[in-house]
Amino acid sequence: MTLGTSEVTPLNVKQNNQKILKLSLQQKNWVLAFHIGFAALWTGTVLSMFLIAFRNNSTANADILFALNSVINLLDDFIVIPAAIGSVVTATLLCWQTNYGFFKFYWVITKWILTTGLMIFGTFWLFPWGSTAEAIAQSEGLNALNNPIYRFDAKGVLIGSVIQVSLLFVIIVISALKPWGRRVSKSRGLQKPL
Repeated sequence: MTLGTSEVTPLNVKQNNQKILKLSLQQKNWVLAFHIGFAALWTGTVLSMFLIAFRNNSTANADILFALNSVINLLDDFIVIPAAIGSVVTATLLCWQTNYGFFKFYWVITKWILTTGLMIFGTFWLFPWGSTAEAIAQSEGLNALNNPIYRFDAKGVLIGSVIQVSLLFVIIVISALKPWGRRVSKSRGLQKPL
């Protein structure tokens, strides 16, 4: 079948559909800017949580102890969680709508693994530790410092935030350097340029 001077073939349709699905350079740059912004919010807030958790170890006032634990949870609920979700959503768009793909590059795969690990760690360990520490500080005041559960959870938040911010910096470095290159295509056995 011909339309004017160009012939419609399955290959042409596939190429046109691929062009429709890909982000333009300006759109990609906007998504990338939001991705970097979310990553910066996530990293900076977790670093702040570490500093607050560190200060939490030396307070001598029950109200301050509760306030520090409360602020850690506030930052987690209203900045870390939305920033992590925003980072994952924008990363998904970038992988899906650009030549990066989800499994074409080792550095992209590594970022996905680390990010998924951070979100699992934050959801199932760091968040519960912070919530428990806040509840104990509210109910027990300074006596919370003698409670082994509180001490464990407060130390978990301190060490966990160090781990999380360290891995976020590793992810940022990987994003900037893009090491390890492209995976070898199994169907062709050759590496394709980006």
